Amino acid sequence: MANSDSPLRLGIYGGTFDPPHLGHLILAETAADTLALNRVLFVPAADPPHKESADVRTPVQHRLAMVERAVVDNPRFDLSRVDVDRPGPHYTADMLRLLRDEFPGAELYFLIGADSLRDLPAWSRPAEILEQAQLGVMRRPGVEPDLIALARVLPDLPARIAWIDAPLIDIAARDLARRIAAGTSVRYQVPDVVRAYIQEHGLYRSH
Repeated sequence: MANSDSPLRLGIYGGTFDPPHLGHLILAETAADTLALNRVLFVPAADPPHKESADVRTPVQHRLAMVERAVVDNPRFDLSRVDVDRPGPHYTADMLRLLRDEFPGAELYFLIGADSLRDLPAWSRPAEILEQAQLGVMRRPGVEPDLIALARVLPDLPARIAWIDAPLIDIAARDLARRIAAGTSVRYQVPDVVRAYIQEHGLYRSH
């Protein structure tokens, strides 16, 4: 833990979290340890521009409630509404700028997978993302981004990467949603409090 004279080291973990699962929590905990983060903010996406609208199948109020329940028992984890309490379009560069305003002087680490790093040049204003935060990049099996090619497009990129050797956890939210819709158990894949919320509100069930 940083002392009072050290800047806050803040991890930013964005996603649809539809639903939040144990893989999300394990990766965030690993990132917090690897990068000596004081806090990790889970930032549910309101309307991610790089996804088709059908991919975000659960209303944002339910996704916020599930994340809040998933992170409440970890003192290093917090829910942030920064992406949902603002008008769209919702771009990462804008979200990071708002967080820099909210946490002046903090060192921001934007947590992404190696697959997202590979695709970063296609994001909106990627150079601005690198100005706002360092990248905490979680390795993915079978994904080896071409850093030389990426650096041709984003010269500052290599110096802004901090690699995270996270456990290889093969849990996907979309697969969990399908399992729930089919009536198959997702116990031990999502936190019990999230599973209870899903059952209480009948989420992911076919209509």
